[in-house]
Parts: sequence; C-alpha cells; structure tokens
Amino acid sequence: MAQKGDELERETFSCSICLDLLKKPVTTPCGHSYCMECIKTHWDEEDQKGIYSCPQCRQTFIPRPVLGKNTMLAALVEQLKKTGLQAAPADHCYAGPEDVACDVCTGRKLKASKSCLACPASYCDKHLQPHYEAAPLKKHKLVEPSKNLQQNICSRHDEVMKLFCRTDQKCICYLCSVDEHKGHDTVSAAAERTERQRELEVSRLEIQQRIQDREKDVKLLQQEVEAINHSADTTVEDSEKIFTQLIHLIQKRSSDVKQQIRSQQETEVRRVKELQEKLEQKITELKRRDAELKQLSHTEDHSQFLHNYPSLSALSESTHSSSINIRPLTHFEDVTAAVSELRDKLQDILTDRWTNISLAVAAVDVLLPHPEPGPEPEPGPEPGPEPEPGPEPGPEPGPKSRDGFLQCSCEITLDPNTAHTLLLLSDGNRKVTLMEQHQSYSHHPDRFTGWLQVLSRESLTGRCYWEVEMRGRGCVAVAYKTISRAGDESGFGFNDKSWALYCNQTDYEFRYNSIRTSISGPRSSRVGVYLDHRAGILSFYSVSETRTLLHRVQTTFTQPLHAGLGFGLGLGLWICRIGCSAEMCKVE
Repeated sequence: MAQKGDELERETFSCSICLDLLKKPVTTPCGHSYCMECIKTHWDEEDQKGIYSCPQCRQTFIPRPVLGKNTMLAALVEQLKKTGLQAAPADHCYAGPEDVACDVCTGRKLKASKSCLACPASYCDKHLQPHYEAAPLKKHKLVEPSKNLQQNICSRHDEVMKLFCRTDQKCICYLCSVDEHKGHDTVSAAAERTERQRELEVSRLEIQQRIQDREKDVKLLQQEVEAINHSADTTVEDSEKIFTQLIHLIQKRSSDVKQQIRSQQETEVRRVKELQEKLEQKITELKRRDAELKQLSHTEDHSQFLHNYPSLSALSESTHSSSINIRPLTHFEDVTAAVSELRDKLQDILTDRWTNISLAVAAVDVLLPHPEPGPEPEPGPEPGPEPEPGPEPGPEPGPKSRDGFLQCSCEITLDPNTAHTLLLLSDGNRKVTLMEQHQSYSHHPDRFTGWLQVLSRESLTGRCYWEVEMRGRGCVAVAYKTISRAGDESGFGFNDKSWALYCNQTDYEFRYNSIRTSISGPRSSRVGVYLDHRAGILSFYSVSETRTLLHRVQTTFTQPLHAGLGFGLGLGLWICRIGCSAEMCKVE
C-alpha cells in the first residue's frame, strides 16, 4: 500500500509534459500544474496560432496567460523531496528517428501510442489520458501513431480537412467548401473513404486473382521444367541403351568375324599341313628308292643287276608340285575389303541419320508467352513476317518470327588484331572498309596477311543471330580461331575451319573446304546469320522486308566460332573494288 501511495504522490507532483517532478511549478487558469519551463516551451510553439491550450484538457486561452510561480506547491514539492520522493523511473521508451514522437513532451520526447485526427496531434500514454477522461475529447478519432497528420490540415485555413471534393478529387476543410470549392460535388471524407474502400476491395480481389493465375502459371512452368528434364533424362538413357546395343551388336559381329576367320584359318592350315606331310612322306620314299637305285647302279655282277632292276625301277604314280594351285597374297584380303565396305556404309548411314537426330533435338522448343512489361498486361509487339522457306527441305530449325530473332540477337565487334592491313575499321570496330593504302597496324600473329579478312572479337557459342550490311561484293562467314592466317588455304570457305557465304553482284555462293555451292535467292544488301552452336546449325538469310532462308548447314562444331567479314584475296582471285564495306548492324 505504501508503494501505491508513493506512485500516486509522484504522479500528483509530476509535470505531465516532462514526466519529472515539478520544477518551479506554475498553474494554468484551468488548474493544471506544469514546470514553468515546460509550459513556456509548449506555448512558444503555439505563438503563431495566437491560441494557447492546456496540454492535458485542451482548454484554450486568449491571450496567453501570464503565469507566476506557485510558491506553495514549490515548497510542498521540496518538502516531499526531503522525505525521499523521487522522480518516476525512466522505464518508458523514448522516440527514435523512425518513431512517431509525442507532440506534448518537451526535451527528450517519448514514443506516441496514438494519434488524434481531430486535434491533430500524437500522444504518449501519459498525455493521451485526457482523451479517455475528458468528455469532449472522448469523441475524437484515435488512430495508430502517424507522422503524416499535418497532411490532414488545410494549408489555407489551418483546419482539419474532413470533406472530399469529388470535382477536384482532393480533401478539403469546411471553409474550403464555402469558398473556392463552393458549388462543387463534396461529400464527407468518411463517405468517400467508404466508396473508395469498396473499389479497393474490388482491386484487391482482382490482384489476388491475378496472383493466383500467375502462381498457377509458375506451377505449370515448374511442371514444364520437370517434364523437360524428365524427358531429356529419359531420352539420354534410351539413347545410351540404343547406342550400347549398337556397340554390342558391332562387337558381336566383330567377334563372329574373328571366330570365322580363325576357324577358316585352322581348317586351311590343317589341309595344307596334311598335304605337306604326304609330300614329305613321298620325298622320304623317293629318297629311299634313289639310294637303292644308286646302290644297284654300282653292282658289278651283271646277273645280280638284271635280277633286281625290274623291282627297283617301277615307280608309283607321280605327284608333281605344279599340280598344287597357290593364290599368292589373296587369302583373307577379301574379308578386309568386305568389312571396310560395311564400315563405309555405316558411316554414310550415321551421317545421314545424325542430321535428322540433330534437327529433332533443335526442334524441341517450348512455346512461351512474352513476359508482361509491367503490372498491367499489355499486348506485345506484333510478330514480324516469318522467314520464307529456302531451297533446302524439311522444317527450319531456329527462330520462327521477328521476336525470335531479336531474342537471339547479339552485338558483335571486329578484332583489329585480325584485320588485314588494307582494311579500315570504324564505327566502334563494327564497320570494315577496303582501302587502297595499307593501315598502320602493329604486327600481330592473329593478323590475316593474304586474304582481305577480319574476325570478330567475341567468340560465339549457344544461339546467336546478327546481320551484316554489305556495300559491294563481300563475304560473310564464321570460322574457328585456329584458322590459318596466311596462304590460299586461309580464305573463308577454303578450309575445314570456316563456312562462308559470298555475296556476288547478282547471286550468292556458299563455300566450305573449297567446295562451292551456287545459291539462288533474292539479292539484298543485308545478310542475316543464325548460329545454334550446340545443335550444329548455321543459317544464312537474305534480309529485306522479310527474311528469306538462303542456305542452311547441319554439322558438328568442335570449337567456339567467330564471325568473319572479307573481300577476297589481295591479288588475283575475286578482287573487290576499293571502298567496299561491310557493317555489323543492330537487329531491329
């Protein structure tokens, strides 16, 4: 009970502004007491309004009251201090930079627990008490602490804005409604809030529905990813099994051939050895007869000679060596030829079928919609014309629309260290021009010295698409970085390390490994190149209002590729005019 009494005494003799024991206490006309410095600071802030209020009961005074020290109350506080009464413990929470501070507290302010829309001000628990006790204040609307209360005050009339002008779509005060907003469609802010709240709920329902739809789409995409992964894993396993079966079949056939060869070898060797043994027996017999005849020839007794001669002179049937037909160097060579023929046929079949397999892999393409550019879905750009079918049969792998090409497009710059000295690079190393004079390039091992060519700085892997604007005759190519830099074999398309489309005045020709292929198609100054490195697909297009496929290559790329531009050989073959140029263009 004593502790409760001490708390009441502390509360009775504490300033409601600083929450400390009264210092130089003064009493307002409404009867509430404060520290002289606290109430002075509070009223100094209200000087501009010209209306002064009590921080506890909100009673207003005009003019500002003149307050004097309450000597009796001051003496009482001093007496109580001597009896051990201390200030209230500072167990409250002070306002930080991110908090809403109490508008009544002076000095170090406490956190506000509520904001009053009618006052408008924010209060800590101590200074909020009058709103729970004073009848006029109980009607005020209390909300969670807010730093934006000043937005509720009309800057012109310094009144709370409780109305909403639908004509001007803004909050106004009562004085505004009879002044510049007179005759406008005005309602209470609460009524407008109710209507807007209904609209907000509708919007929330629509957003929530969109969230559900997008979540469903995300789930479907996740399922699609799982399906792609499962299908790919299954196909890899099935392919490995099939190729393993093929390998086992070939190994079995190899074993069968080996067994047949060894069996035939054993048979033929046995036959030859049997004949060899018979011949050796004949030789032994003949040598014996020869010895007997030799001995008979040396017999001096004529009668003995004539008596033994008939039995020794008779010979068995002769087997002359010329009767044995030997085919020199033609034992199993026919088998080797037959196996070689089988290998060549398998290679042809694998090469032919490999193209179909690669095209089937490249044709795997999940059709996805374009992502929305913002919170509101907007129609994407209309797809451009599809590339017209080229001379080659079969479905065209790669992009099917303008947006598809844009998604694969890449910016390519040319490498000055590879450019022939008669080539001038400009426009950020995206344009090359054939010049009459040699350029002052430094020596570099990557520089082309024979053919008028240049490679890109970027290495190309994955899916890439770029376009080249040609002025005059020129060559558009891709090549491995290991392509030779000197000699006739260093020209694009004149080796197995580069693929080139030569753009003539009226037609095109494709070259690879010195093999020339004539190409018919609409002649355009712009050429598009699509590369799918992993699928081994290289396509050339004539680009105008449409993209027309000129030529497509299906192969296996073993190294990263570089884009190439060229103008033929420096002296002789396919000479271009001075001033011809080629430029890597921005794909649009």
